[in-house]
Parts: sequence; C-alpha cells; structure tokens
Amino acid sequence: MGDTPVVLVIGPRQSGKSTLVTRIAADRGIPYRTLDDATALAAAGSDPSGFLRGLGDRAVIDEVQRVPELALAIKASVDRHRRPGRFILTGSTNVMTVPMLSDSLAGRVEVIYLNPLSQGEFVGVRETFAEALFSPLFPAAAHSTAMTRGDLVLRVLTGGFPEAATRRSEPRRHSWFDSYVSTVIQRDVRDISRIAELSDLPRIVLMLAQRTGGLLNASELSRTTGIAATTLSRYLDILKAIFLFQPLPAWSANVGKRLVKAPKIHLVDSGLAGALCGLDEATAAERGDRFGPLLETFVVQEIRKQRTWSRLPYRKYHYRSSAGAEVDCVLETADGRVVGIEVKGSASARATDFRALRSLRDDAGENFIRGVILFDGRQTVVFGDDLAAVPVDALWAPLDGGSA
Repeated sequence: MGDTPVVLVIGPRQSGKSTLVTRIAADRGIPYRTLDDATALAAAGSDPSGFLRGLGDRAVIDEVQRVPELALAIKASVDRHRRPGRFILTGSTNVMTVPMLSDSLAGRVEVIYLNPLSQGEFVGVRETFAEALFSPLFPAAAHSTAMTRGDLVLRVLTGGFPEAATRRSEPRRHSWFDSYVSTVIQRDVRDISRIAELSDLPRIVLMLAQRTGGLLNASELSRTTGIAATTLSRYLDILKAIFLFQPLPAWSANVGKRLVKAPKIHLVDSGLAGALCGLDEATAAERGDRFGPLLETFVVQEIRKQRTWSRLPYRKYHYRSSAGAEVDCVLETADGRVVGIEVKGSASARATDFRALRSLRDDAGENFIRGVILFDGRQTVVFGDDLAAVPVDALWAPLDGGSA
C-alpha cells in the first residue's frame, strides 16, 4: 500500500482474507464493501462507476471477481489519480485469470496470495525452514522434538483453515470440510465460468483427494470419471482457479522437459483431503499407506506457505527420474541452486531411504545444496555433508540453521 495503487489479496475461501482486510479498513478509516452482500452486488453490477464514486477516494472491496466490470472503473479512477494505497481488493478465485480484471489491473496492482494458516502461525513462530535449507550452516544444531505421532496426525488432519482448526471434534471438522467443497463450487465457479452443470466437480475433487501425492494421470482420470479429456482439462483449470487444486510441477535438469512431465496432485489443504477420503485419526495413525500421501501434501503446502514471506525466492517442484526415483519436493532458487525434500511417515530413516535424493544430486550436479528426509522421528540424524533426516516439526520450530 506504500507504493502501489491497488493491492489484490487472493486465496481460498475461508483462509482469512476478509478478516485481514476489514481490520485494515477499520484501522485506516477506509470504506469496506463486500460483493457477497446482495445489495452491494446489485449496485456494483448496475453502475460500477457510480458504485466506486460513492466509496470516495479509497476503498476496500471484497470478492471483486463477482463484478468483473468494476475493474474498468478502478482502472479509470487510478489513472486519473495515481496514488499508492487507493484500493484493496480480495478474490476467492484467481482474479488474474479473468481477462477483464487482469487486463485492467495490469501495471497497477500488487498481488498477495493468502494461504490457510501455517503451523507456525498457529503457534506464533515465523518459519524459516525452507530458506535455512540453502544455508551452509544447516543444520547448525541437531533438532529434536517431543511431538508424538498422534500430535502429527492431528495437525495433518486438521490442516490450516482457521474455522476447521477451531473444531476440536473430528466429526464436526469433517462436516465443515464437506460443506466447504459444495459451497465453494456453488458460489465461485459461476463467477468465472459458464458451467451450468456443476455435479461433476465434487466428484473430481474427491478423486483428486484420493490421489493426493500421486502423479496426475489425466487419461486415467478421464476413464475413471467418464468425462472427456478436453472437458476434464477445463474442469481441472477451474478447480485451480478457485484454489482447491494446486498441482506441483515436475523438475528436470533439462528445463525444456519440465512442461511435458506430469505434475503431482495436491489439494489446497491436507485436512480437506483427509476429510474427503473419510480418514480418521485412529486409521491415519495405524495405516502409513493412507497417511503418507496426506503427510506429503501437508509438507508441500507448508513449504508453499513459507514461500510467501521468505527472503529467498524459490520455485517448487517434484522430481521423478527415468529410473523411477522420486523426490516429493524440490526447491530451486533463481540462480539454479537445488534442495530436495523427501517425506517419510515412519519413525526411522536408513541410508537406503536417500536413494532418490542421491539421484537428484546426480542430476543437479554442482547446483545441489542438500537433501533432507522429513520423518516422524525424534531427532536430526546426519547421513553425510549434504544429507540428513529431520523431524517433521522442524518445518515450524525455531531453527538455528543460519541464513541463506
């Protein structure tokens, strides 16, 4: 707001966007309107310019994707009086995929992505794990934890949505997640797409949840659902636009090959994926085969959240070699440095568990910084100068790993 006319906060519904911007509006005395309100929606839709004039020189407008025509009025207002901090907008869909909005706001807007809460935010810690992995000092001190498997399972199945986290009863959390999917699809899809029949989308979300942590096989998904490949591709794009589906692209030492390799499937939240799969805490604690993919999604999303405030920009990928070696998460900086993260739901790690990370090291060559296994163990175990097994809660625990 200090140097940009328009700030756009986007992210999944119920991640805290409205709570954040209403507090800013109250603190700074800025008028607030939400287009989820029927009266405000009607006024903005019938006369966007008049609606904007009625708000004065500055305004906070929630769920702006519901009236794309507002973008033209905002553009005209900003071009007449180009001062920083004039408009704060929010969107529960990826507004920048809507042509009218993206074209009108180009060059005038700073986009901020608001995720569901991170584990560090729940406990008041600013996580630096991802950037610390690039430091030559990592791990400066071996990390140990008192977290039990039950604690880890609860965190993974709760996820990061604030409302779900307040529900201590497992059935009540499941009920919230079930309602969340249907509500988001009903409210947000029609804002960005002219799909009349929405019944296929919840079924696709369920199948993605059941495959979370796996490779996206569009042909198999098309056969299973009976939905034509072109239609399915469009549906997946819509689910990405409303932030339910967040695929992880493939990494390759050959940059040209990255676009042709299959991404990995990840839903926006491990708690959501677990609830859709009907996984309860008791089963998750006992069945590593079912808990493992959810733990992977949990870790990937925590890393994704840390990227939004990290001082070290990095891109996120997964890795799969021609021989079938897989690394769950690969971080790459702009100058090409690479870190690999494997996720393991068991309480032990062996030298053989680093086979995939060694394969990544061979492919990355001198750009490889280190590989870590995040596991359900109790303390850090070093397996060499650039390989270590680290307890999962190092993701959000204070670290002395140095700066990248």
